[in-house]
Amino acid sequence: MKIPVMLYVAITTLLLVIITIAVNLNTPLNWIFYLTCIGQMFVVIMVYKVLKDNYTTNKSFEDYYEDHPIREYDNYLKT
Repeated sequence: MKIPVMLYVAITTLLLVIITIAVNLNTPLNWIFYLTCIGQMFVVIMVYKVLKDNYTTNKSFEDYYEDHPIREYDNYLKT
């Protein structure tokens, strides 16, 4: 079973947010240390999975941004 790449991103983000909350709740230092080490491993795994993902798109740099097409930007500059 292939795990979606965005699940790695979500787990890593959730873990790092939990670390931030734990620090603010004065969690013992050894828990924070272990969670931080695990978080760093998850970041490395996440980056590897994102970069190795077989993702293709039909977009190119000529397409600019989807929510602000380049034609609208050109019209804005002319005014």
